[in-house]
Amino acid sequence: MARLIAVPLLANLAIAAMLLVLDRIRILLEFVATEGGPVSVVWRLLANLLPEYLGLGIPIGLLMGVLFAFRRLATSSELDVMRALGISYARLLRVPYMFAFGLALINLGIVGFVQPYARYAYEGLRFELRTGALGASIKVGEFTRFPDGATVRIEQSRDQGRELSGIFVHKVVKQGGSLAVTAEKGQFFATDNPDEIIFRLTNGTLVRTEPGVATPRVLRFSSNDLPIPLPKYESFRMRGGRNLELTLPELAQIGRDRAADEKLRETSRAAFHFRLVEVATMFLLPLLGLALGVPPKRSTSALGVFLSIVIIVTYHKVNEYGEAVGGLGRIDPFLALWLPFVAFSALVIWMFYTIAYVPGGQPIGGLERLFSSVGKALRRLVPGRSRAIS
Repeated sequence: MARLIAVPLLANLAIAAMLLVLDRIRILLEFVATEGGPVSVVWRLLANLLPEYLGLGIPIGLLMGVLFAFRRLATSSELDVMRALGISYARLLRVPYMFAFGLALINLGIVGFVQPYARYAYEGLRFELRTGALGASIKVGEFTRFPDGATVRIEQSRDQGRELSGIFVHKVVKQGGSLAVTAEKGQFFATDNPDEIIFRLTNGTLVRTEPGVATPRVLRFSSNDLPIPLPKYESFRMRGGRNLELTLPELAQIGRDRAADEKLRETSRAAFHFRLVEVATMFLLPLLGLALGVPPKRSTSALGVFLSIVIIVTYHKVNEYGEAVGGLGRIDPFLALWLPFVAFSALVIWMFYTIAYVPGGQPIGGLERLFSSVGKALRRLVPGRSRAIS
């Protein structure tokens, strides 16, 4: 049983994570390219989003693992043999609940403690990209302005910015006047001064104008070091600017603080109960997986697989709506999130009771018959099918 659950669980977890990453990677690539950042930042951004994806992927993986395990036992008639030997469904659920308890603890650690720090790191990387703190302030083919009147334009960049060509630099001198430099190639070098870098230019021309001098001075050089001041960056905000960046104990503390702002207190309570409900839901998934994984007799219908995905995603969206409504103060966050949990629990327990204790019971038997009738009607409408049979 453990092997039957583990294989589809891990496969579905990997597939869910990959689908969520693929959905996000295009947006991140566009964002990094627009801000002119290095491609390696995309992988750091995705790594910080992974805990958020696992928070949803782990429950889906658990549900699919249990569902496919019982579906395989049912379609191969092994489940009938076990039932004939007197093995109850409650006993068969021991191993699935071992997975549920272990994964629930892991998920609690992820959504309660790991995800807040990862989300803060993600927002920090986005901030650094916007401000150019990752060395992404100079964009190829554009004029980039620096403090103290320095302007730089680069035509081409190769080897991840190590080889620059087609360079133009204009700089206002403090004593008055200006410098205009063109060069074939150039490289940036760090200095001991964190507020300044050296732009080493090769094979170029320097034109300097000074106050009171009618004719500018022109200098041709093979190598010239030009200091470029770096912009001053403000520090990124402290963690906790959003509820996603707060751990469970921090959310609970703010939710109990009567001196805190009412809106902040309500949103914190809503986020706290949302995370607890998501973790508590995992203890219902083995029952749901069993109820939907066992098809009717003499049937190999995959309707239960489809319904399981619809049910878990719909319930997750209901919880998100409850969190939003509770955060607005229209309803108590506790009621907004735990009442749907009670309703969902009642539905799952009824489905499990029907299949486990009602003779011949099938919780989705009506839907199975409906879909079977629709399928037969569609097959009769396929042109040429009846002629091929005859």
